[in-house]
Amino acid sequence: MSRQNISTGTKWEPKFGYSRAVRVGDEIRVSGTTATDDDGAVVAPNDPYEQATHIFDLIESALEEAGASLADVVRTRIFLTDIDDWEAVGTAHADAFADVRPATSIVGVAELLDPALVVEIEADAVVTDDTAEESHSG
Repeated sequence: MSRQNISTGTKWEPKFGYSRAVRVGDEIRVSGTTATDDDGAVVAPNDPYEQATHIFDLIESALEEAGASLADVVRTRIFLTDIDDWEAVGTAHADAFADVRPATSIVGVAELLDPALVVEIEADAVVTDDTAEESHSG
C-alpha cells in the first residue's frame, strides 16, 4: 500500500519530523492543527471560533491535497485550553461538518505551544468510492 505525506512547508514539519497529513490506502490522518498563517503567526489570537474556522480551512486543504474532502472525515479530536470555549468551537465544528457529523471528542488541556492559541484539532478521514465520486463530481 502506498503512503502519501502531505506537507504545508512550515519550518516545524522537518524540525519535528511530522507531516500535516498522511494518507495510506483509503485512510487519511491529519495532524493536530492550530490557527497559524503561512509565516507561523497566530490567526485570531485568543478567539476560539475564528481559530477553529481557520483550522477547518487548513484541514480541508490538507484533505484536498490527499484526494479527500471534509465529507470524508469520520473523526475529529478537539483540544481546548479553556474548556468553556466548547460552545464556540462546537459551533465552528457544526459549520464545517453540517451533515457529515463525524465522531468527535473535546478535551481540555493546560496549554498549547503559544499562549494565544486556544484550540488544536486533529481529523481522521476515510475515502470511499461514494465520497470520492461526490467530491470530484462537484
